[in-house]
Amino acid sequence: MEKNKDKNAKGLNMDSKKLELNQTHKWNLIVKKYYIYAVLLLIVIVFSVMKLDRVVFFGRGHFLNPANITNILRSAVPILTLSGAFTLLMISGNIDLSVGSAMSLNAVVYSLMILNGFSMGVAFLLTLVLGIVCGSINGYLVQKLRITPVIATLVTLNLFKGVALLIVPNGVSAIKGTADKIMPVWINDYARQKVFLGLPVAFFVAVLVIVILIIVQRKTILGKYATAVGGNRTAAELSGINTTQVAWLLYVLVGFMAALAGIARASYMSLGNPLSGDGMELNTIIAVLLGGTAFSGGEGSVAKTMVGALIIMCVTTGLMTVIPPYWQLVAKGSVLVLAVTLNHILVQEKAVV
Repeated sequence: MEKNKDKNAKGLNMDSKKLELNQTHKWNLIVKKYYIYAVLLLIVIVFSVMKLDRVVFFGRGHFLNPANITNILRSAVPILTLSGAFTLLMISGNIDLSVGSAMSLNAVVYSLMILNGFSMGVAFLLTLVLGIVCGSINGYLVQKLRITPVIATLVTLNLFKGVALLIVPNGVSAIKGTADKIMPVWINDYARQKVFLGLPVAFFVAVLVIVILIIVQRKTILGKYATAVGGNRTAAELSGINTTQVAWLLYVLVGFMAALAGIARASYMSLGNPLSGDGMELNTIIAVLLGGTAFSGGEGSVAKTMVGALIIMCVTTGLMTVIPPYWQLVAKGSVLVLAVTLNHILVQEKAVV
């Protein structure tokens, strides 16, 4: 009888422990699913309660005033355009550190064509082709030559930036026109002047890109294959997936989006600055990691990355009005540490489950 009682007691203890583990796991899943939205809300609240009455940038002295929200969304076009494709690439277990330089190169080339009389449509199309070329170069280095993605894209980071700097004439900082050759005013129609609901065409193009990439991730073979390749490349190859083709296609997609982002940046600034994409790779990586994408691949969400991108823009916009530039770098680095830490915790939770 005593043995039976002991067995029953042990059984009850085991059941209670399983129940506790299930409840803990349930809460972990809830936190994992919604934490990114809580972080965005917290950041908005923090900047909203700060004393910004004397900050001219905010117009009415409040972070949530319509003018500031519109400014954040307009400024977010390049990172929103880039981050979705970058997420799919990281889900596949790859990375591209050259996106900022590729964006700069495309901005310079686009501006140069507009300055020299190309129509917007032709310049737009040729710039997108250049973006595909940039992505193909990265894909070739990583997938055909089997160079580590970090090393390969660090090389192309310098390559693309060097070409962008070479295109700009000596003694000039950017492609912006001269007294003899004036930049057409309609260059900024795409990302600045032509607006709907207070936002430019480029913003709605970015939203369309996001929607398409969310569908690609959730509903198409490419999205499923990207997850499979990032989760276990060997198993994916054994199951018949052409892992080289999948990764190469994702690099091309990132290059295409870098071109689209470069066009938006050039249009917004009305010039082609070879340094305009500096730091974009860092911002993009932070956004992707904040969105819960595993650095090692196999898991991620395009939709949550977009929230991460908005967090980056809110932090950047908020900090630039209240602290000096060098401290902004410290703050952004702190956000990166937070992103990496959260990402590590989420990946650990996945491994435990």
